[in-house]
Amino acid sequence: MLDISVLTWVLTIGLIVALLAIDLIVAAVRPHKVGFGEATAWSVFYILVAVGFGVWFALSHGGDFGTEYFAGYIVEKSLSVDNLFVFVIIMTTFAVPEEHQHKVLTFGIVLALIMRAIFIALGATLLSLFSFMFLIFGLLLVFTAVQLFRHRNEDPDVENNVMVKTARRLFPSTDGYVGGKLVVRENGRRLVTPLFVVLLAIGSVDLLFALDSIPAVFGVTEQPYIVFTANAFALLGLRALYFLVKGLLDRLVYLSTGLALILAFIGVKLMLHWAHVDIDARVPEISTPVSLSVIIGVLVIVTVASLLKTRKDPTAKAHPGSLRGSRDNEPKRD
Repeated sequence: MLDISVLTWVLTIGLIVALLAIDLIVAAVRPHKVGFGEATAWSVFYILVAVGFGVWFALSHGGDFGTEYFAGYIVEKSLSVDNLFVFVIIMTTFAVPEEHQHKVLTFGIVLALIMRAIFIALGATLLSLFSFMFLIFGLLLVFTAVQLFRHRNEDPDVENNVMVKTARRLFPSTDGYVGGKLVVRENGRRLVTPLFVVLLAIGSVDLLFALDSIPAVFGVTEQPYIVFTANAFALLGLRALYFLVKGLLDRLVYLSTGLALILAFIGVKLMLHWAHVDIDARVPEISTPVSLSVIIGVLVIVTVASLLKTRKDPTAKAHPGSLRGSRDNEPKRD
């Protein structure tokens, strides 16, 4: 088992909080439209931080744990791209002004980190107490993969989101964004702004993605420290990545299919691990290097195939996929 000192935990969390604070300060003090150059610089910075941490971690704790970290980071990074699809849909649906998108994304990242930290602690506890949780997590991922593949050509129905509908029913809202405020007072009445509803939508999406991504990364490593850092460093670059690739997301037409394959693969890996431990030691397990190779291979094939598809058919458009069908989203076949 990986032995991480209290000091290492404190320093790691301190680094992540410091990076989040920078995002929050920039978003609050200087609301502005994020250009391509700025988004590129921040994206490169966060990738270098994640890679630098992985190199240090591998040198300090061994190559096997280092491989687990990079595998977990790549899994979470690929899932975060699908998260970006939904963010784009939410921003478009609610017509969020570009100068406020930075704030919304930063809030989404902070909330996602908090919820994933809670699920990591819960998941680690359950796995340590009940080995059959590997089977439960595996089945959950396979079910998610099947649903995502079935509805791979659909978009989430943001307007019918339970939290959004409840907020609109309970809280009177202004027509405009009122300078990026969440709550304002007009004619003696306290009103929420559309930004408040947007943050609720982002929060509900973060919750759904946390429920999927935590079992996925536990399929790569059982170490809570690796699970946390892989999630944290993947999410920290999400804000910059959004502004960098939002114009390119429509071209990743096979991304949902690729993510469904990755989730199914990790689900099978978890079930094999459970069978190896609880049923028969002769049941084969899938090693972390093999997992890393499969994940990278699927992502490369999906990306290349998507670019070739959109080059031949410029009208082809990517969809983030949905875990349940919508009456407003009829599946489209390639």
